[in-house]
Amino acid sequence: MSSRLSEETVNAIVYAYHGSPFDVLGMHDLQPDEDAVVVRTFQPFAESVEVLDGDDAHGMERIHEHGLFELRLDGRKPFKYRLRIRQSDGQSREAEDPYRFPLQFTDFDLHLHGEGTHFRTYQKMGAHLQKVDGVEGVHFAVWAPNALRISVIGHFNRWDGRHHPMQKRGNSGIFELFIPGLKAGDIYKFEVKGPLDYLAQKSDPYAFASELRPKTASVVWDLDQYEWQDDAWMAERRKLSPDMDRPVSVYEVHLGSWRRVPDEDQRWLTYRELAEWLLPYVKNLGYTHIELLPISEHPFDGSWGYQTIGYYSPTSRFGSPDDFKYFVDRCHQEGIGVILDWVPAHFPKDGHGLAYFDGTHLYEHADPRMGEHKDWGTLIFNYGRNEVRSFLMSNALYWADVFHIDGFRVDAVASMLYLDYSRKDGEWIPNKYGGRENLEAVDFLKKFNEVIHAEYPGITTFAEESTAWPMVSRPTYLGGLGFGLKWNMGWMHDILEYFTKDPVHRKYHHNNITFSMIYAFTENFILPFSHDEVVHGKGSMLNKMPGDDWQKFANMRLLYTFMFAHPGKKLLFMGQEFGQWAEWNCNASLDWHLLKYELHQKLQYFISKLNEAYRRYEPLYEIDFSWDGFEWIDLHDSENSIVTFLRKGKNPHNIVVCAFNLTPVVRETYRIGVPHSGTYKQVLNSDHREFGGGHVGVFEEVSTEPVPWNSHQNSINVQLPPLGAVMFHFKGTPPPPPKPAKPEAGNRKPAAVAPKPASPEPAASSEEQGGAEANTDEPPATPEQP
Repeated sequence: MSSRLSEETVNAIVYAYHGSPFDVLGMHDLQPDEDAVVVRTFQPFAESVEVLDGDDAHGMERIHEHGLFELRLDGRKPFKYRLRIRQSDGQSREAEDPYRFPLQFTDFDLHLHGEGTHFRTYQKMGAHLQKVDGVEGVHFAVWAPNALRISVIGHFNRWDGRHHPMQKRGNSGIFELFIPGLKAGDIYKFEVKGPLDYLAQKSDPYAFASELRPKTASVVWDLDQYEWQDDAWMAERRKLSPDMDRPVSVYEVHLGSWRRVPDEDQRWLTYRELAEWLLPYVKNLGYTHIELLPISEHPFDGSWGYQTIGYYSPTSRFGSPDDFKYFVDRCHQEGIGVILDWVPAHFPKDGHGLAYFDGTHLYEHADPRMGEHKDWGTLIFNYGRNEVRSFLMSNALYWADVFHIDGFRVDAVASMLYLDYSRKDGEWIPNKYGGRENLEAVDFLKKFNEVIHAEYPGITTFAEESTAWPMVSRPTYLGGLGFGLKWNMGWMHDILEYFTKDPVHRKYHHNNITFSMIYAFTENFILPFSHDEVVHGKGSMLNKMPGDDWQKFANMRLLYTFMFAHPGKKLLFMGQEFGQWAEWNCNASLDWHLLKYELHQKLQYFISKLNEAYRRYEPLYEIDFSWDGFEWIDLHDSENSIVTFLRKGKNPHNIVVCAFNLTPVVRETYRIGVPHSGTYKQVLNSDHREFGGGHVGVFEEVSTEPVPWNSHQNSINVQLPPLGAVMFHFKGTPPPPPKPAKPEAGNRKPAAVAPKPASPEPAASSEEQGGAEANTDEPPATPEQP
């Protein structure tokens, strides 16, 4: 037993509960008490250990039978050294001693992390490839203030937590260690020894890559090796106006079920394959953005990504972090923005994740009345803890910094705002003022929006918020939460309730289609038909529609036209653009075989033309958030179930007249009051034969008559198609050519309407169209455009 170490200290090292191994291991200068240095190492599988000093080798003394070795060198100052370790099987190896390298965290880093103002903690925490004192390796850091000991474990040390214990940095709760010789691709975990004999193997909360489930280890990754090619996009994004006077049409996608590869056991497409197949498909349909359901690493496929473990890891289901960067890069080169579904509201209870991380309720509240979502079986972040806020804030900046993400759709905001969300009396704790508002969460959301918008002009944040909380999309300096856009859940529920009614009854529910304009400009709204509307027995969008197939498709086109004409940005979930009959199934591909049939082909083509009209005519998008961009013509014609209104651009003479006939009755002559005399060009008719309609009321243009109508001095007299929508553009100011999404780059050949098939097969004949057919997961060859 060494005379310089107490028995308690030796036992703490040997039995792996010492939280400050640098106090014992490595080289220590005994000055000023003694003119000597001492070197210690713990090698539980070693027969002998030598300290290599240049060409000299000094044998170490075993001071504990379990493998603690020590060497004292008199008359020496500290020097660089290596270790030669001879194993019990007779094999020898040379290695650097991790405990001879200096600690990397500065006092300032620790201070910022502790007060929650280090907004890029990912640059310090987790696993980073580094060169320290000329030696390459990986620096690890993790926050676990109540842990007695944390070790880095992996194949490199037989997953033995007695090796590589980390150094606790004072009262900060941060443990760190540089391990020389490790490299990108090495897998690891943290072994956490906490109070009351708590012992767990945890994934790294800041891991940049993760193993594919069901494996749960973290992976060392080099974040700096990818070379981006989207400089033009990023430069243009910084110039975007904060008033959102541009078209935003979002295609919402679940990457695991958009399509699969049937010839290869229904495997997922990779990020790189998605860049080649999904991207041209979305671009061809005219969307401006892709919104991805959560792609952070998650253990359970059925959570759709909303139960995240690896907040900093793009899921390995589809490839590596560099592969995901390639996907985003290609989107930007083709002029498509990428929105990430982000989940700071809750996290799952899986043992390898954040739950009970250091043997205490660290990331979550201890009291289940504040720390648990009973409905979802998940835990709620403790937003009042500085380090937790820093973890989440840094995560958002990480996706923007490292992956060039263009926007964040923040999930379940309502559950964050209210302490009594989905709770009965007695199941929640009021805030300090006795109210039900989660003050810490409110503060976090405001700070998140302030920091994101300040750091990244042009990025948009979206709130999935379903309550009447005021000013969600207003700046924080005015008392708002600071989001750029809020999902208009009220509009979505009202409009779907209306469209599910048989047309004969719609006149009794006319307020469902007009009520949204009472509050349309209280927030900056986006109109969502999302994944939530096509699961859990709700039916697909097409199956919600009443009537026979003709009426269903006509209603579908009518609904989508109303959506694109109504003030607000647009979002549509995948599969609904071509009329998926079945509900969404996250474990299977979309029903691409439906595109063999004419009505589905034409609905898909209609979406492309609807997006084209939306992007071409400024009145449909320039002023979405005030009455300056909208004017009712007639909202009172409930008897005929018809509504008419104007969309207005910044140029007062630039207007689009929108008319909606919500019954299957042709209106042969329907007069509409208009503000300007002259010629109005028909720019869209949802009943056009090329869209699958009956071609009623299709004409090139119409001239006004000096007949006062609807409070206007002039009017047009038109034929309205059954279950149809028409749009007329006033030709006083000719429209410019269609605007591409900014920035537009790349010169690739335009893709077909259908995504590239893995194994093309011929389209079905007309005789086959009536028969039932299983989902082959195969999109057809390119459908012929009508």
